[in-house]
Amino acid sequence: MFMGEFKHSIDSKGRLIIPAKFRSQLGDHFVLTRGMDGCLFGYPQSSWTKMEKKLDQLPMNKKDSRAFVRFFYSAATECELDKQGRVNLPETLIDHAAINKKCVVVGVSDRFEIWSAERWAKFAEKAAANFDEIAEEMDFDF
Repeated sequence: MFMGEFKHSIDSKGRLIIPAKFRSQLGDHFVLTRGMDGCLFGYPQSSWTKMEKKLDQLPMNKKDSRAFVRFFYSAATECELDKQGRVNLPETLIDHAAINKKCVVVGVSDRFEIWSAERWAKFAEKAAANFDEIAEEMDFDF
């Protein structure tokens, strides 16, 4: 399970250090792709396989389903860590997440997310202000 928040920077070659706590869960290969809310989603192979099965269930006769699947897969890339625990982020993904240098890597259950530091700060501020209301609407019992 991925959890926690880690601040990192990408280097001039587009490489990002993946938190040590996440590396053991990723295995030899993992997948990065466009995420929601302007971040990137990272999946270990087992979670990616589950996601593929869910996407395969979407009705291809629906325009929105086709558009979502197309956009989601078009930027997906299989990645591996180098000896220093870094991943090379493709320019398409850097642009999608608007990452300049500083970023935040966040664990989210079966995946992790990579955010630009600026976008994460805005998201976290808004989520913190509405956390109780969000929880109330979720019909989730702690």
